[in-house]
Amino acid sequence: MKLSAQWIRDFVEVPVENRRLAEDLTSVGMGVEGILGRGEDTIFEMEIGTNRPDAMNHYGIAREASALYDLPLRPLEPKPPSGNSSSSHPKTETVLFPIEIEDGEGCGRFTARILRDVRITASPANVVRRLGLLDQRAINNAVDATNYTLWEMGKPTHVFDLDLLEGGKIIVRRAREGETLKTLDGVERKLSGEDLVVADAVRPVGLAGTMGGFDTMITDKTRNVLIESAWWDPLIVRKMSRRHGLHTDASHRFERGADFESTLLSCDRVAELILQSGGGKLMDGSVDRIARRIDQAPVVLRLSEVKRILGTRVERSQIVRMLERLGFELAGGETETLLVRIPSWRLDVEREIDLIEEVARLYGYDKFPNTLPTSSNPVFELPDAHKDGKLRNELLALGYNEAVSLSFLSHEEAEQFSDVSVIELENPLSEEASVMRTSLAPGMLAMLAYNLNHGNDNVRLFEAARVFTSAGHAAVEMKRIAMGVTGSALSPSVHQPARPFSFFDLKGDVETLLHSFEHNSLLYDDRTAEYYHPGRSARALMDGEPVAQFGQLHPATAAARKLRQDVYLAELCLEPLYRHDLRRTACESLPRYPAVERDFSFLFQDSLPFDEIRRACHDLSLKELRSFVPVEIFRGGLIRPGMYSLLLRATFQANDRTLREDEVAEWSAKIIQALEALGGALRSQ
Repeated sequence: MKLSAQWIRDFVEVPVENRRLAEDLTSVGMGVEGILGRGEDTIFEMEIGTNRPDAMNHYGIAREASALYDLPLRPLEPKPPSGNSSSSHPKTETVLFPIEIEDGEGCGRFTARILRDVRITASPANVVRRLGLLDQRAINNAVDATNYTLWEMGKPTHVFDLDLLEGGKIIVRRAREGETLKTLDGVERKLSGEDLVVADAVRPVGLAGTMGGFDTMITDKTRNVLIESAWWDPLIVRKMSRRHGLHTDASHRFERGADFESTLLSCDRVAELILQSGGGKLMDGSVDRIARRIDQAPVVLRLSEVKRILGTRVERSQIVRMLERLGFELAGGETETLLVRIPSWRLDVEREIDLIEEVARLYGYDKFPNTLPTSSNPVFELPDAHKDGKLRNELLALGYNEAVSLSFLSHEEAEQFSDVSVIELENPLSEEASVMRTSLAPGMLAMLAYNLNHGNDNVRLFEAARVFTSAGHAAVEMKRIAMGVTGSALSPSVHQPARPFSFFDLKGDVETLLHSFEHNSLLYDDRTAEYYHPGRSARALMDGEPVAQFGQLHPATAAARKLRQDVYLAELCLEPLYRHDLRRTACESLPRYPAVERDFSFLFQDSLPFDEIRRACHDLSLKELRSFVPVEIFRGGLIRPGMYSLLLRATFQANDRTLREDEVAEWSAKIIQALEALGGALRSQ
C-alpha cells in the first residue's frame, strides 16, 4: 500500500524528516517497507496489518504519528459550500429522498447527500497529482472525490447519477434469483439470494461494499449526484467478494470493518470536493438511515495489569496521553483503574490486553528490560531435543536450507505419496488442502518447483515436521525429515567445471546423518516408493529396521509436476532412528605400527549385493581388520554376462605390534573362504 508522506504531514506537524518518520512508524507496527521519490513526492510503501483498516489511509497514519510524537492532530472538518447562486447567502433546497434498509444485518447504516446542477469535469491538479502518486487513475471530479476521500480518511463511498435511479428511492436488499448487475468494470454478473445489493425501485444498481453499477455511473452528462456512504457487514462483503472474484479497494476495507460513525463525515468530504471543482448546489440536510448500532463496550484497564504484562511500570499520565492521542476516551479520575471507551474506528480493540498492546507499542518495545519469565514449574528438556538439534545442524553444515510447507494435502497427493488412512478436515481451505499431510514429499516438491519457476536452479532444502494418520478414532503424529535437492553438486569455477547432483551425492548426505547414531549395521536395498526412480533409489535399514528412503524422483512424477530438471528426494523416519543413541565422539592415539593392505579381485553374480559381501567379512570378527572397502567394479569385456568383477581392499593393523606375514596370510585366507562361500570366484593375478 502506497501513502504520501506530505499528505500525512497535512494533518500533523511531524518534527522529523521522512526517513526517520518511516523508521518510527515501523517501530510502532505501521511497517514502511520502502521509500520512493523525494520531497513532496515522497511515497511510503507500507504493510498494514489486516486488523488495522483504520490505518489504511493518510489520516489513520497521521493519528499514529500524533500519538508517537505527542503532537496535536488536525481534525477532519469538511465544509461543503452551500451553493453558487448570485446571492451572498444562497438558500439550498430541502432533500427528500427515501432510503429503505430491508436487510439490517447486512447494512447497519446508509447515509446519502444530494448535489444538483453539478458540472462533471476533470479534477483539480492537486487531486490528480496526489492520486497519481498512489497509482490511482484520475477519472472525473465526482469519482475522483470518492477515491480521494478513501485514501484520505479510509472510508469507501460511491456516487450515483441521481437521474438514472428509477422510482425516486433506494432500497438495500438481498438480490432476487435471476437478477443481474453490470458492474463498473463492464462485467455482467449473475446475482443470487446471498448477494446484498443497493437497488432503486426497479433493479440493482450496486453490489454492496464492493462495486457500483454501470448503468448509474457518473458520466459527462450527469447533472445531479447522489453521494452514498454506508456501513456493510464484513462477513457478507467478504463472501460476495470471493463469490464474484471481485476484490476492490472498497471491499478490502469493508471486509475488515469500516468506521460506523464516519458515514456523515465522508459524505460531506466528497460533497466538498465535488462542489469545489464542479459547482452546483448542496441540498439541505442528509438522509441517514440507521438499522442497527455497532456499539463497543468500554474496557477496564488496570495499571497493575499493565505492569504485570509489560514487566515495567508505565506512568499513568503517559498511558492516558498515548491512548487519548489515538482517539480513546478515558475516565476514572486519579484511580489505578481506567474506564476506556473505544473509538468507532478501532474494531480490533475488545479486551484489556488489546489496550496493553497499544501502550506497549507506543511506549517502545526496545525500552522494556530483558527479563526471564517467572515460573514455579521445573525447567525440562523436550524429548529428543538433542537429536533434533544434531540432525538440523548436520543438514545446515551440508548446505541445506530449512523450509516450511503447508500441513495439508489434497486427496490425490495423499494417495500418491502414502498408503495410510488420512485425516479429513471439516472446513478445508480448498480441495487442494482437504486432508492432513501424510507425507512431507508433496510439500518439498512444491517448494522445489517454486524455486525453479523463479529462476533458482540450485536448491537444497530440508523440512523437519510431523505427518498425520488416523488409527481408528485417534490421530497419530509421526516425526519426519524431508530433503530435496536439484541442480549442481559443485559450482563452476576457474578450477573446476560444474557437476550435476547425483544419487551418490544424496546417499553421502543421508549416510552422514545416519552415522550420527550408534548402530551395528547399516544396509541398503531397493524397496522404495513408486514415486522414486526404480534404478536410482534406495532404502536404508539400520539394524534391520527401515529408517530412510531416498533417490531421484521418478520421471513420470517429475513430468506431472512440471519439474524441468532432475530432482532428488530423501525421507527420514525419526521414530525408529531415535531409538538409537547419538554416536559418542571418541578420540584415540594415532597408531604406532604400520598398516598392511591386501587386494582381492573376485567375480560375483549380479544378484549379489555388496552388503552381503561386507556382512560376510564382518562376521569373521577379525579384530585387526580395520577396513574392508570396494576399490573398483568392472563389467563387460572378458567378464561373462550376469557377472561383475570387484576389486576389494582389506586393511589390517594392530595397536601393540607389527603384523607378521603369516598372520596377514591367515586372515586373507579366511576372507577368501568367506567370499567363495557366497559364490564368488577369486580371479588369478
